[in-house]
Amino acid sequence: MGTSTDAPTRTLAEVLALHPLADLAWRAASEAGRFLLTERPDELSVESKSTPTDVVTSMDKAAEHLLFERLLGERPGDGLMGEEGSDRASETGIRWIVDPLDGTVNYLYRIPLWGVSVAAEDQDIGATVVGVIVTPETGEGFIGIRGAGAWRVVGDVCERLHVRDCTSLGQTMVATGFCYEPDIRAEQALIVQRLISRVRDIRRTGCAVVDFTWLASGRTDAYYEAHLNVWDVAAGLLIARDLVAVPGIAKAFQGALDECSAGLGINKRDA
Repeated sequence: MGTSTDAPTRTLAEVLALHPLADLAWRAASEAGRFLLTERPDELSVESKSTPTDVVTSMDKAAEHLLFERLLGERPGDGLMGEEGSDRASETGIRWIVDPLDGTVNYLYRIPLWGVSVAAEDQDIGATVVGVIVTPETGEGFIGIRGAGAWRVVGDVCERLHVRDCTSLGQTMVATGFCYEPDIRAEQALIVQRLISRVRDIRRTGCAVVDFTWLASGRTDAYYEAHLNVWDVAAGLLIARDLVAVPGIAKAFQGALDECSAGLGINKRDA
């Protein structure tokens, strides 16, 4: 896109001007994040989803309703798919993919690693064109724009994101997550047991959107997780520029991960 988009810092307004959908995505995600941060009740209404440990709160549902109202209120012909059940077909070729509260268990326990994810998918090209993640309790936001890069946002300042320079598998900081289904989680623990001696260390934030932003920001060098959904990855993959590991160790890490998951049922599903 030229030297202007390669600048190490830009204003938020400059970055949002790089794509016609970026401003709406940012405003909607930011509003949902403020709602979740400031309106959290002392006692949350909690329901179970796929397993007793996979939970959804009243705030997840309220935040998704807010996103639905804001996004389709301004662009009523667009489609929308959300984790908590929102599903509307697109008449314009644009579909919004939203995770209103990723890291619900963290949020439930008041662990500050949770976020809101909003992505705009252009169905004509079959790709996400704008991705926004906000993590309100860290004071950070992240914006990815297809063809124009990704930024970390603090206040009105946007810092261009770059992965860390890592060339050794043994020096790799790895992020991962675990499924809520007990038998799959047990197999994921075996992979960690096999992998941990080959890398520097392993981190588990409990929030996929945070894991993507940490990789893109150079806070980790690799991220892997099985059984993610489209709303978990739509914005995060764009922000992390389709990486699961920094280029210097990507091949070695994939090979190690394949070896560590060999013989497990999870390897046959989608590790």
